[in-house]
Parts: sequence; C-alpha cells; structure tokens
Amino acid sequence: MSKEINKDKKSKKKDSKFVKKVKQNMYKWHRTIGLITIVPVIFWTLSGLMHPFMAHFFKPEIAHDKLETPIIDKTQLHFSIQEVLQKNEITQFKNFRIVSFNNATFYQVKTIFGELIYFDTSNAKKLENGDQKYAEWLSRYFLDDQKSGIKQSEILTEFTSQYKYVNRYLPVYKLSFDRPDAMQVYVETSSSKLATYNPTSRQAFIWFFDTFHNWSFIDAISNNSIRIITMIFLLSIIGFSAISGIVIYGLLWKQFKKTDSLQPKKGIRKYHRQIGIWISLFTLTFAFSGAYHATTKWNPYTLSQMVYEPTFKTKEILVANINLNLDWSRFQNASIITLNDTTYFRCQLLEKQKFKTSKSDSNSKWNKKEDSKSEVVYINAATNKMIPNLDFQYAEFLAYYFTDGAQKAACCEMDHSSDEPQVSLENVKLLDTKLLTDFNSREYGFVNKRLPVIKLAYDTPEKTTYFIETSTSRLAAVVKNSDMVEGYSFAILHKFLFMDWAGKNIRDLTMVIAALTILIVSVLGAILFLRK
Repeated sequence: MSKEINKDKKSKKKDSKFVKKVKQNMYKWHRTIGLITIVPVIFWTLSGLMHPFMAHFFKPEIAHDKLETPIIDKTQLHFSIQEVLQKNEITQFKNFRIVSFNNATFYQVKTIFGELIYFDTSNAKKLENGDQKYAEWLSRYFLDDQKSGIKQSEILTEFTSQYKYVNRYLPVYKLSFDRPDAMQVYVETSSSKLATYNPTSRQAFIWFFDTFHNWSFIDAISNNSIRIITMIFLLSIIGFSAISGIVIYGLLWKQFKKTDSLQPKKGIRKYHRQIGIWISLFTLTFAFSGAYHATTKWNPYTLSQMVYEPTFKTKEILVANINLNLDWSRFQNASIITLNDTTYFRCQLLEKQKFKTSKSDSNSKWNKKEDSKSEVVYINAATNKMIPNLDFQYAEFLAYYFTDGAQKAACCEMDHSSDEPQVSLENVKLLDTKLLTDFNSREYGFVNKRLPVIKLAYDTPEKTTYFIETSTSRLAAVVKNSDMVEGYSFAILHKFLFMDWAGKNIRDLTMVIAALTILIVSVLGAILFLRK
C-alpha cells in the first residue's frame, strides 16, 4: 500500500515539475511571439489608424463626382451612325454611343481593335485625338477647373500602386494637373465615369497604406504568393500571442503567479497585463479577419476583362438610329447589342414619372437632378419594333455567357485563364432577379462601383449571384456563399460594421481606439522585454 502511495506521490511530483516547467516556459513563448510580431503590429496598427483618420480629416473633395445624363436633342444628330461609319469607311465596329462636350455632340465608336474614336454628329468628321480630348474635358468637369495646366496624360491598362484594383475601372486615363495639390484624376471615357481622384495628401496615404498595411514592398522583392503567405503566418502568430496572453494573464493568473520568478505585477507590467486582457478580443478579431481576407487575394482581379463585345457589320444594321421608333423628348443615349442572333438598339430614356414630375417643377432642371432614373428600351435593328422587358433577358444571357454556358466569339474580351470555377447555368433555377439603382451594404456595396446593375441569384450549390451592367455588357460582380461569409467577416470584425447603429463617426472612433490600444499593449510588452 505504501509503495503505491509513494509511487503516486512521485508521479504527482513529476507532473507538478512538468506543469511548472510549461508555465515557466509559457512566459518565454509569449515574450518571443510578441517580439516577433512587434514590427508587423506597429505596421498594421499605424496604417490602419490612418484609414479612418484620413477619411474624416483629410478627405479630398471634388466639384462633381458623376456626369449627369442630359437629354440629347435629335436635331443635333444630322447623320446616323451608319452614315458616319460609311463616310469614314468603317465596315465593322464593336459598339457606339453618343457623348457631348466642348459644345458639340459626337458618336463615340469602339473599333474592332478596341480603340475609341469620335465623329461629329453634325458633319460626320473624325475628331483627332478625340479620346484624349474627352478625357481631359471629363477631368476638368469633375474638378470644375478650366484653368490649371495638365502636366501628364496617360492610359492605364492595369492597376498600379496608386490606382488600386478597388477602383475597378480599366482602362482609364490618368491626368495629372499642375496645381498646388498635384491632383491626379482617373476617368473611364467609355462610360464617362470618374474612377477616382488623388491630391498629394491622398497619394501619400495610398503609398503608406499599401506599403505598411498591404505589404506591397514584398511584391517588389518577391511575388504575391510569398506576400500572402508571410502575412497569414504573422497574423496567425499575433493570434497565438493574444491567446497565450489570455491564458497567462487571464484564465490561469493565480497559478502562474505562484511559479512566476519575475517581480510582482506593477507599473508597465501591470498595464500591459490589464490592457492586454481587455483588448485581446479585438486583437483576435483583427488578426483572424485580416488573415481570412488575405486568402481571397490569391487569384488576380479579372472582372475588368469580363465584357461581351461581338463585332457588328455596318451594312447589316438596316434601321438608322435617327429613325428609331421611340419618344425622342426623353432620349438620353443609345448603343447596340446582339441577343439570340438578333441585333437591337439599346436606348436609354428618362423615366416617365421622373420626366413629368421634374418638368412640372419650375425651380429645378430635370436633367440635372441627382436622383433621376432612366428607362431602358430595346428596338429591333431590322424591324424598328420595340421589344419589352428585354433588359432582364439580356442580363440572363450575359450571366450564362460569363459562366462558359454560351459559345464565345474570338473577338470577345474574356479572360479564359481565370482560376474562377466555371459552372454552367443551363437548367439552373433563377431564384431572384431585380434592378439595383443604388448601392447597399447587404448585397451590392459601393466598392463594386458600377450602377445600375441587374441582380441574378441562381440556385447553384454556392448560391451564386451575378450583378450585370447591361449598359456596358459587363459583369460587375459575382458573389457566392463563401464570398459572403468572408465579406461579412471582414466588414464586421475588421471594419466594425457591428457599430453602424451608432453612426460612422462613432464606429470609426471605436476602431481607432481599438487599434491604438493594441499598439500600446505591444509597445509596453517590447519595453518589458528590453528592460529584462
């Protein structure tokens, strides 16, 4: 009996030594992990702090953030698009639309080579360097600056360190102005959209954030995969550091205190422990959501290439666009599409209800109202007959096309090397479809840029939802269940969407305080290490 008791005592003593050894070493592990992550934490918290800080105190302003769509006077269209193309010996083209600038109206024609050329609708003559002139006019309109010189004008066909993929539009013109703020304006001439604008302060912020938050400096010496792996690895270590801190200073503090060979908690050690416990949850949420978000960056951004652009032959368009059977008093623009082997003019008209309401308002100019909506009609290019509700049908065709369900013409700008899984929508049930004219955080946020779009939700295993911009025949966004989970994770845990109920100011303030406190705890831990 006594032998068994002694054996049990020896076993407990042995276990006690092991536990004591683990407890003593856990301090070392916590310190070592903290030391490894101190530099990344400083990088991420400082750059993260700048984001809401810049948004509130150094947010750049611009005179106009969009170009309002006016009514086009039919009398300005002296020549039809067919006549203009024939006079200029253009037998094939991809599309056209109408633009007005510098007190003139032009047909903007996209050639089979992807070039945008301009023809005056009054005399059918080509405008030399028309696309560059239109880009300059757009940028001056958005800035409301007709005097400052333009130092440089260039076309971007891919994203850069200053023009990030979050801006979505490609290709764009980048115009650098000779002004005290060194303003840079990015415009997409094919849609007359403002992509973004960056004065000197924002240019510096973008560089700082890209370097220290996205770690773009790793791309310069290695590649995107190494950058992502490095970030995920360090964020995981930060998570383990927070967990070990919770174990040491929170859950098992009394047991650890007995075996702690260091001085009793006071001063910096006391604040490091107390603040660390309170802020550990935010450390974990920032680290987890950041690492999860980084996993979505493996594949390159390809949405800018998701566009359907068949080639049209000039001689096959039988109806002249100036003879279209529509309400010309509401006419805003026109383009051309093909659907089910039939060619249609896609016409944009000011919405009837808006037209009537605004026309009766003597104190407002109806074509300048920011909330003006448009009606889309399709007219058969061979019969001049209007076909109702074709916009949704065209959107469904495009969704089918972008999933490899439709036969693709060689001329169409699709990225066939994309790693996105291609799932045919043939015989798949359409669960929901609607027109979106405004952004909303729940299903289609501002980050997607393009409006209006048609939402198409399909009954696929991943519940895939497509957002189609029919005006440009583009895929604006595609969202699956996995994307929604990651999106909510990043929005709630990283950008504090759960604080939206208190307003943007309080939400950003909470985020700043959380990031600043994490920085303070890390610095206090580093000071403790250096003192020892």
